[in-house]
Amino acid sequence: MLMERITSIGKTYRHVVRYREILRVLLKHGFGDLVRVMGGQGKKSWVGRRARAAGWDNTLTRYARVRMVLEELGPTFVKFGQLLSLRRDFVPPELIDELVKLQDQVPPFPNAEARNIVTASLGRPIDTVFRELREDPLASASIAQVHEGWLLDGTHVVVKVRRPDIVQTMETDLEIMLYLAGLAERHVEEAAVFEPVNLVREFTRLTRSELDLSTEAAHIERFTRIFAGNATIHVPKVYRELCGEPILVMEFIDGVKVSDMDKFAARGIDPLVVADRGGQLILEQIFIHGFFHGDPHPGNIMVLPGNVICFIDYGQMGVLSGRQREQFSTLIAGVVAGDERRITDAVFNLSGYCRFDQMARLEGEILNFVDGYLYKRLGEVNIGMFLTELTRLLISFDIHMPAEFFMLCKTLTTLDGVGRQLSPEFDGIKAAAPLAKRLLRERFSPARLARDLASTAWDYHELVQQFPREAREMLKLAKNGELRLKIEHCGLEPLEHHVDLFGRRVAYALILGALMLGSAMLFRSEAGPRWHGMSILGLLGFSAGLFFSIPVLWVFFRQNRK
Repeated sequence: MLMERITSIGKTYRHVVRYREILRVLLKHGFGDLVRVMGGQGKKSWVGRRARAAGWDNTLTRYARVRMVLEELGPTFVKFGQLLSLRRDFVPPELIDELVKLQDQVPPFPNAEARNIVTASLGRPIDTVFRELREDPLASASIAQVHEGWLLDGTHVVVKVRRPDIVQTMETDLEIMLYLAGLAERHVEEAAVFEPVNLVREFTRLTRSELDLSTEAAHIERFTRIFAGNATIHVPKVYRELCGEPILVMEFIDGVKVSDMDKFAARGIDPLVVADRGGQLILEQIFIHGFFHGDPHPGNIMVLPGNVICFIDYGQMGVLSGRQREQFSTLIAGVVAGDERRITDAVFNLSGYCRFDQMARLEGEILNFVDGYLYKRLGEVNIGMFLTELTRLLISFDIHMPAEFFMLCKTLTTLDGVGRQLSPEFDGIKAAAPLAKRLLRERFSPARLARDLASTAWDYHELVQQFPREAREMLKLAKNGELRLKIEHCGLEPLEHHVDLFGRRVAYALILGALMLGSAMLFRSEAGPRWHGMSILGLLGFSAGLFFSIPVLWVFFRQNRK
């Protein structure tokens, strides 16, 4: 109990210190209005005094100052800014232009600390595993840095080492960001559009996954299984027995980065082949496997002899369900065909939007939007930017696409950029169309239909099994007077009138049904007086049922004529 209290005090102190640091940086760059919302309105408060005293470079735009704030606040906020740069559906283009300038590069931490982290993770001295582990890192980023090394058997490897205290630092920042997002939703009217709390929660999930390097090792192993036997791609080998949450040990890749195209000729690399293979591999990841590299920029793609592609840095990965892949295929097929109905259907299914009264208007807007692209040559259309502009149209209808969609847009935008850098003739939509059509064909293949039929049969089996128990529960609730019927309406007459009218008609129909059913049972029985072999009671019941049905039929036909 005492230790928990001490830990809680330390956590609270870190939050207070960091929170004041965030306020200081905001004030420094001219965001006193936001600070007053965060820290209070009183003139005598610390916030009020500092807000009035702070000065800043008023020659810079507000968006430029946002970027400077994120850079000064460090890795967590830089990564959040990079995530925001993907959300072109609600982030102003001027702010995106600034956010894309954010660089995830920080000075390396001392080699002694890196060796201590590796030793602690391995649970044994470094020299019992590595023949050599070089001091100077090959690369340094906000979460980890990479060192070159050799195992005892001479195997050439790289060791990715997580920065010391980065988990504690980022967790504190994430908790504060969630608090600030809540403040923004309550006090900044414009913020509600992009749901900052949900955005921070999604960012928290992605960040925590990236902090655990054993997750990245699992991603690489999954890629290995997916592309086993594919000669156009090489997936680095992971030495899982040496990996842990703070370190990742994997094969050293001796290739040429796509960003170093000037070295292609000396290595016998054909940029046209690289563009085609790289594009097909990324599209296959998206459409066929639903597990794709989330950051395929030129520095994360290596080319080996024979134009073999090798992706590196598997920290950011996108995942699509089978249903999302199918709907995305429908969307791409609709773009290629210029079919606004197909695009609209895919959008509705991807977003879960159910305002069908808006469908006709949305189809018209999408038709006008697509028409603007039909006059361009297909090769002039950037698939990523097309989808990004489409999301801006959807947001005007209050249609929000799932979070996975925006990472997909980022990946496809990057693919278009890298592909055109390698080959000016690269066409992302043309490359995606065959895979999209293949997935649509497979949806209606006999094997797929058989699987769907089996799945549906199992669902019905479960329904039949569960129905008696659920029916007993409903009857029990009805018997105890606890069964409630909830009806929601929009734009109708007062609900009480409809419920009363509906109830009377249901009761009337039940009475008629019971009367007809009872009469039929009397006809089949031998009980009671009979006339010409027919039950008199049954005949009277049918006659009464027919008589009382006449008003119902009259109302029905009269309403149908209106």
